[in-house]
Order: sequence, then structure tokens, then C-alpha cells
Amino acid sequence: MKPFHVPARQRGVAVIMALLLTALAITVVASLFWQQQVQVRSMENQRLRLQTQWAMRGMVDFARFWLRQDNPSLTAADGIWATPIEEARLDDYVDRERVDTEKFDATVSGRAFDAQARFNLTNLANVTGGVNPGQLQAYQRLLANLQLDSGLAQATADAVVRSQPRPSALPDGGNDGKNANAAPVSSGGDSAPVAFTQIEDLLSVPGYTPQVIEKLRDFVIVLPTTTTVNVNTASAEVLSAVTSLSVSEASAVTLSNPRKKFVDKDNFKNNTNANWINGVDIDVKSSYFLAVIRVRLDRAALDAQALVWRQPNPQRTTSLVWLREN
Repeated sequence: MKPFHVPARQRGVAVIMALLLTALAITVVASLFWQQQVQVRSMENQRLRLQTQWAMRGMVDFARFWLRQDNPSLTAADGIWATPIEEARLDDYVDRERVDTEKFDATVSGRAFDAQARFNLTNLANVTGGVNPGQLQAYQRLLANLQLDSGLAQATADAVVRSQPRPSALPDGGNDGKNANAAPVSSGGDSAPVAFTQIEDLLSVPGYTPQVIEKLRDFVIVLPTTTTVNVNTASAEVLSAVTSLSVSEASAVTLSNPRKKFVDKDNFKNNTNANWINGVDIDVKSSYFLAVIRVRLDRAALDAQALVWRQPNPQRTTSLVWLREN
């Protein structure tokens, strides 16, 4: 019986088919390994994200702890609350599989700032729903001190007043249970103004640009209620804006202030011969503080800001007003 011989062309086709099937199998296996690697990396990223958030929360609690240790009746730049944390390592406290040859960095850093050292835009509106003339004048002076257009102050004050919440229901009383002095309730078709919660909201006011916002960032803040300006921690530009001092005179005061703290408003007036603008109140203690936090875990990094309110009570209770990730 003669042996069966496969034609050379068919043998070539068989080889090609075998190579194609092998390549297809390798592609499928590689795809499965790739999907598995993506899932593993995604889970690792989620774990790093959660760990950075927990570390950030821990830093906020740490800031609240230091505020409770500080003297609430006198807030100055050399207080305990102002002690910065520089690159504190967390390697020993983070749950993570270690590789012998891998360098793993886990650090936290941050510091607190006195929020009442800045000009509070909420002060531009008074309790009667209008513009506070004294605060308007102070903001005009601050803009001029920063070499910005002081004409922005009036537009800003008007926008802040418009953004204030209005009553949604009228109290009973008067004729037919209506209050003639109450502000009218806006209809559903009216567009409500955006409430001011952060300095970036100033971009909704004509005349503000990102460059102007950056120049104002260290001098202006939006707090949930009206506040005083702390003369112990205010910058020269802010201190000059709310008092009769020039920027150069205010600079001399701020440079010597860490060594010579003002114990009350009269002490400030007697030592500087300065008066504060009518309608603008100053103080030597603060209730609102801004914590700036940075957490770094391996390749994950998180920057955040937290506003902490220290209540004026004997227990020195603190609470988190808001927490914003950058």
C-alpha cells in the first residue's frame, strides 16, 4: 500500500493555520492577564484613595485637637494652633503589602491659618439685607492696597447681598396674616443668584479674572457668618484696609506683633494710635481657622483645605464647617 502524501501547499496552509491559532491563543491569554492587571491596579488605586482620605481626616482631627489646646481668648501668630507639620512619615501606620526592593513614601504635612486674618466677604451684607457701608469702604481700601480696581467693591457687595437667603414663607400677623415689611418671595421662574461659598465664586461678578482671584486668595475669604478681623494675625494689607493705618504703618505693626501681642481692642488703639473704620469691628481672638493639608501615599497625592470653627464656649468645642479637596 502506497503511503499517503500531503501536497506541499496543504502542508503550508496547515502550518499557517497553526501559527494563527497559536497567535490567537496568546492574544486571548495576554488580554486576560491585562484585564486582571487593570483590575488589580484599579483596586490598589481605590485603596490608596481611601487611605489618603483617612489620613486627611486624621490631619483635620489633629488640627481640631491643637485648637482645643490653644487659648481661645487670645489668638496670635505664635500660638499652638499655628505650629506646622512638615512631612511627617506614615510608613509604619499604613496597611500595605511591602516589596523588599520598593521604596514606599507615605507622608502628611499641613498647617493652620487664621481665617479671620482675612477680609470676610460675607461682611459686605448687613443684617437688614443691604450693603454695609463700612465694610464696603474697607474692601475698597483692600483692593487699592493690592493695586486692584477698587471699583470692583461695589459690584461685589451688590452680588453678596443678592446671594443672601431670603424668607420662603411669610409669618402670620397683620392684615390677612401677611407681613407688609417682608421681602417678596421669588417665583419659580426667577433665576436665583449663586450663593457665595468660596473665593472662586467672585468669577461670577463682572471684572474678576482668574489672575485677580489668585492675587486676592491670601487676603479674602468667604465665611458662613459675619466676623471680626483679628489684628494679631491680619496681614499689613488687611490691617490697613480696616483701620486708619497706611500699608507701611501696618507693616511695622505686623512685623513686631508676634513679639508684642495686643490683648484687646483698646490695647491695639493705644499702641498704634489707629482707629478702625466705622461699621468694621476688630478683635484679638478668632473662631474660624483654615487647615491646609497634603497627603502623599506612594503615587497617590491629595491636597485639601478644611474650615474649622472653634466655638466660644468653655469646652472649646470644635466642628468641621467644610472640607474641600483640590
